Amino acid sequence: MTRELAMFPLGMVVFPYQRVGLCVFEPRYHRLLADVTGQRSFGTCLIERGSEVGGNDERTSVATVVDVLGSHGLSNGQTLIVVEGVGCVEVERWLEDDPYPRARVAERCCDDVAVDSALLASTESAVRALRALQSEIVADQCLQRNVPMDDDPSIRTWQLCALTPMSVLDQFKVLSLSDPNARLKLIAEICCERYGDYLRMLSTDEMEAPLL
Repeated sequence: MTRELAMFPLGMVVFPYQRVGLCVFEPRYHRLLADVTGQRSFGTCLIERGSEVGGNDERTSVATVVDVLGSHGLSNGQTLIVVEGVGCVEVERWLEDDPYPRARVAERCCDDVAVDSALLASTESAVRALRALQSEIVADQCLQRNVPMDDDPSIRTWQLCALTPMSVLDQFKVLSLSDPNARLKLIAEICCERYGDYLRMLSTDEMEAPLL
């Protein structure tokens, strides 16, 4: 089943069950917000090439549907909104960007496979260990360690995606996988690679630190 969906392309990936804040300042996206006031949902996708502002960008074919949880208008005409991902869709065809980006999308069955409980537990341990180590490397970033997680394995898998420190390209690779277990395996691999990188960074810092 396909449907038309208003789209808000971004330079970032939003996962299902992830909450993010967005600043709306372009007239076309103010129009989008006005048009979705009743249903309170639209789509986001990653911009592969180009800018978030002005259009003429190249976009990925996998998108996340988000619900608007709240909004606040600023005195300068901008609007701050908080959205939460609620599901994945596949972009079958882009429509004209008039008055804003729109696409014909189809639902993706991302959570029809049973999640491997052992894999979920081991991947969660890897994500938490990586975040703990990252907090030592990037002292100016506050990383919450005891993040509350949902009991539903499918939702918990998506939450781990959002919690994993990784590049935007890796985020899109993870989002593109329809099998939750394949998603967990990729996250675990990314955690292993990043953990090694952070350990080397710590070792270098210690070696270069002056003796007191």
